[in-house]
Amino acid sequence: MLKQYNLQLFAEMNTNLTSSAGLTDEMKTYYSDYLIDNATPKLVHDQFGQKHPIPKNGGKTIEFRKYSPLPKLLEPLREGVTPDGQSLNMSTIESTVAQYGGYITLSDMLLLTAIDNNLVQATKLLGAQAGATLDTITREVLNGGTNVIFCGDKEAREDLDSSSLLTVDDVKKAVRLLKTQNAEQINGAWVGIIHPDIAYDLTNDPLWKDVKTYSGPSDIYEGEIGKIFGVRFVETTEAKIFEGGVYSTLILGDNAYGVTEISGGGLEHIVKQLGSAGTADALNQRATAGWKATKTAERLVENYMVRIESKSTFSDKTVAN
Repeated sequence: MLKQYNLQLFAEMNTNLTSSAGLTDEMKTYYSDYLIDNATPKLVHDQFGQKHPIPKNGGKTIEFRKYSPLPKLLEPLREGVTPDGQSLNMSTIESTVAQYGGYITLSDMLLLTAIDNNLVQATKLLGAQAGATLDTITREVLNGGTNVIFCGDKEAREDLDSSSLLTVDDVKKAVRLLKTQNAEQINGAWVGIIHPDIAYDLTNDPLWKDVKTYSGPSDIYEGEIGKIFGVRFVETTEAKIFEGGVYSTLILGDNAYGVTEISGGGLEHIVKQLGSAGTADALNQRATAGWKATKTAERLVENYMVRIESKSTFSDKTVAN
């Protein structure tokens, strides 16, 4: 028996994607926020850098500025004599931004059955992809730093072996190095970015404090798991792993590096409705959802970050990332 359907119901379902204006302003705001929300948890390496907005019509080069500390003033003031003023010694680090992005094509048949669910799922996947991509860009910049400690008192990466596990003593060495360079703490503590495999080894130490014992939910960093010897550690599977199962643990002070923000044009969610390609989509069969980001990251003060390289209990089961 033939069944009758009201095809207008399907037409209404397509309205938000196939109207001449595309998505409504409300939906654009929702989906854009949703993509950024899904990208943000992946940006572990961006959390602790100076944030710089992407200015419109500002060209491809962005300037990160840093100031030299003022010297000590050991000469006593002379009565009635105003000393000479001091000048700020500022230097700039220029960085060229680049664009990254990707998209998913959605067929008209897929959209016909459940527009919102598929668009939400596509946005969720795209957000995770954008976050992981942008986080990796920052990670690679940070791991090119010049301050490095090799665990087990080794002299080079190739010397690390199964005994070269991260210990509290290695963390203390990194903290000492930051202190001797007069690095400032971040919100009253140093910050460490650590892989779960390395956390497995470090958290066995009796001095380890779980994050629940010292911080409330509103004060916890994204991915934070605990602290030891004044270092608050955030855990991420995106922490750098070099060839041969060598892991990087980053110990950071304040203002060590700078990154561009994902808001204000740094990360954009783009949805193209069915038929928006004109004659290239003559039968209105394809819509797309995608993301585009403008990004750069730079190390600003090498002395304010330390990379600890080590093996882990699971080194023989890992591959470089």
